[in-house]
Amino acid sequence: MKRFKIFGLITALVLVFSSCETEVIDPAGLRGEGVFPTITDLNPAVYDSNDLENTFVQFTVDIDDPKVNEVIVLASLNGDKKRVEMTRLNNFPGTVKLMLSEVASKLGMQLNDVKLGDIFNIELQTIQDGKTYFSNAAFNAAVVCAYNPELVTGSYRAVSEGWAVDGNVTITADPDNEYVLYVTGLAALDGLTEDQGPLRLEVNELNYDVVAVKTVLASSAFGYTNIAYAGSGKLNTCDGTFEMLFTITVDQGSFGAYDFVLTKN
Repeated sequence: MKRFKIFGLITALVLVFSSCETEVIDPAGLRGEGVFPTITDLNPAVYDSNDLENTFVQFTVDIDDPKVNEVIVLASLNGDKKRVEMTRLNNFPGTVKLMLSEVASKLGMQLNDVKLGDIFNIELQTIQDGKTYFSNAAFNAAVVCAYNPELVTGSYRAVSEGWAVDGNVTITADPDNEYVLYVTGLAALDGLTEDQGPLRLEVNELNYDVVAVKTVLASSAFGYTNIAYAGSGKLNTCDGTFEMLFTITVDQGSFGAYDFVLTKN
């Protein structure tokens, strides 16, 4: 029963082990050394599947060190690390605009080869003192559907195997901000009186990541007080599905974190 989860077994077996380290050389260059550039002003950060010919991602690259001669922008597909050079920057800050059509072409693809859900990996290299350094500045540009508030609101089915719930909830949009959503009914799935809430979801309009702002949903739950949900996840803008990780707490402690999938009815 859920009332016992919070005060269940809290001991764990800690295994201490050592392993041999194997040096792996990345063909893209040295890692963890040199001067790192920054990526800012990323907007848009995804590719629109409904307009493959014209969609693009754009960002600013900056670096504050005169020893850096160039920054190379690289692209690859779905983590395969078969990187291709897209452009080089010599003046900073510099704006980079990567058309999907250009990225696909340099990767040896036709636009009609691009699939919904493909992820283009964008990375940076620096050249300084004649050496090439592989930067930690990187991001993933997914091929997604455009945001549609009508698709991500309405009646939903919420399922969590770990939290042992399966039932209907309702999602509504904030009248002043379509990227702010409210979920009603999560606490009711446990048979609780949902006298607080609703749970506030904030959708990042650049990449459709979702933050669930900590919200008390019910004043009383399983003999405890003020059950609250908080967490993060991802919105699939093509079918309206939310994949969330909710941490569920009460005033007396935490039940832990549980995966939830919210699918549109």
